[in-house]
Amino acid sequence: MTAKIIALTCAATMIASSAYAQSRNCAEHAMVVERLADGYGESRQSIGIAANNTVVEVFASLETGTWTIVVTQPGGPTCLVASGEAFQMLAEGLPNTDSGA
Repeated sequence: MTAKIIALTCAATMIASSAYAQSRNCAEHAMVVERLADGYGESRQSIGIAANNTVVEVFASLETGTWTIVVTQPGGPTCLVASGEAFQMLAEGLPNTDSGA
């Protein structure tokens, strides 16, 4: 599921263009991490790199279920892309694609 979240988030990184990075939803990475921890009890649950070298991170609180997806552009600020509730940690295997032929 973590890979699926990161894959879906990669599409969302298109939102994190330079125009988006100028919005109020961006700050220094350390400040964003501190705010998510102090304000929501969220810690990093997964991390990946999108095709455009944007770092994608999923933060979540395993106690409350809140989650936040952030992206950090190379040399740029960290921007909030999405947030929500009901986060669940999953470890699903790949589906069986053996056709039996």
